[in-house]
Amino acid sequence: MSDEYVLRIESYLQAVTSTLENLPVRSIARAVQVIENARTERRTVFLFGNGGSAATATHFACDLSKGAIANGKLRIRAISLCDNIALLCAWANDTAYEHVFAEQLENLIEPGDIVIGISGSGNSPNVLNAMTLAKAKGAITIGFSGFTGGKLKDIADVPVVVPNHCMEQVEDVHLVLEHVITTCLREG
Repeated sequence: MSDEYVLRIESYLQAVTSTLENLPVRSIARAVQVIENARTERRTVFLFGNGGSAATATHFACDLSKGAIANGKLRIRAISLCDNIALLCAWANDTAYEHVFAEQLENLIEPGDIVIGISGSGNSPNVLNAMTLAKAKGAITIGFSGFTGGKLKDIADVPVVVPNHCMEQVEDVHLVLEHVITTCLREG
């Protein structure tokens, strides 16, 4: 076993540990409350992102729809806008990629719905456009970002900024956050 790999692994894990210790816990708790309110008010939660953030959006929608089921509580309606490849590609081809999420929301969003945009940098144009549309339509917005939050932290009603400048580690922590939130919704 190479000591070089051991040192790299330890360094990476220490950076993630440090990031977890510095998360904005009150913002995360606010996100839980917003989603819990959506459950009781029968609102829909829409999620989206690009690349690894798209995978997190899909995973989060799955966990909200199934993993957050709790006895005596309504189920959460959650939809990832990353999952209809035909529709996503049609909007990208016929308009521009920066509209792929906003155009889908235009068909679905209702006032009071919840929109969760995920962007490691906080500056993905398609995420920002969808968040702006969601706010204009009366939705409550939650933004998961990293680095210093980018423009997403200023657009989102509930910004959750992961204080880290490594994209892989930001994505790791976004996945932890979705599991924490789902667990709170199921057990709370």
